Amino acid sequence: MRIVVIGILLCLTALSTRAQESQEVYSFLRLPVSAHVAALGGDNITLTDDDPTLIFHNPALINGVSDKSINLNMMTYMEGAVTASASFVKAYKERATWGVSAQYMNYGNIRQTTVGNIETGTFSAKDIALAGTFAYMLSNDFSGGITARFISSSIGSYNSAAVAVDLGLSFVHEDTGWSLAATAKNLGGQVKAYDDEFERIPLDLQVGVSKHLIGSPLRFHATLARLNRWDESFSKHLAVGVDLLLGETIYLAGGYNFRRNSEMKISDNDKESSHGAGLSIGGGLQLQRFKLQVAYAKYHVSASSLLINATYTL
Repeated sequence: MRIVVIGILLCLTALSTRAQESQEVYSFLRLPVSAHVAALGGDNITLTDDDPTLIFHNPALINGVSDKSINLNMMTYMEGAVTASASFVKAYKERATWGVSAQYMNYGNIRQTTVGNIETGTFSAKDIALAGTFAYMLSNDFSGGITARFISSSIGSYNSAAVAVDLGLSFVHEDTGWSLAATAKNLGGQVKAYDDEFERIPLDLQVGVSKHLIGSPLRFHATLARLNRWDESFSKHLAVGVDLLLGETIYLAGGYNFRRNSEMKISDNDKESSHGAGLSIGGGLQLQRFKLQVAYAKYHVSASSLLINATYTL
């Protein structure tokens, strides 16, 4: 187990030194898929719920998901854009779990014009990602996971493809309420570019911590994302959130993403405002076989987003 942990940490360190300022493609991979994660600020890798949508955030977390869980998700994004996803998780023997997942992003119809701004029609843009995940309990407290993903994108008559891998580690100590995790997301690159120039996919190194106050309904979360970008202020890496656990079936959650708030600020009459961007709220109903989760957030100052998860255990 120690060899696995040390190996992954060395991999994370080596990869972080390669981060360069350049244009990224497939940015839809940065959007939250889990409504619970979205409600907690959009970045979280330490949730330990029975929730198959966590397969998109940390592959190690699916060891805590019920056998034969199927999940469907939909999220409204900006004007004319919508994203959908699905996953299926299956237990394998005593200590392992595997899963498959898919993501789809449709950016709607876009006007096509000449250099002289003469409209000649419309074109569409779409992103698709297909993945397989395997997780294994390294010990009673430690779990590791890996996701292999194929990504395809089309913009009008142009298209591209990429392959990527997510690595995840999770440590959960139920007696004290602590949960710690580390992930490396989107390790890989394009195998086919839109044109002749290959572009970077959104590598993201994350670490996180959660703490459930034993004997109370409160659970706190903090996640540091994009740690491969050392040229940014500390606050831009941080997302924080809190859960109010109303028994075993209902939760309410709220979060704040410092990066989103900073990037969405606009000037208005010598004042700056993000118009609520960075804040997020949500809640969920978690029954034995059926789960429904909803989150509301703003990823742009002029548009709100609603994310819905529905899960059923066969």
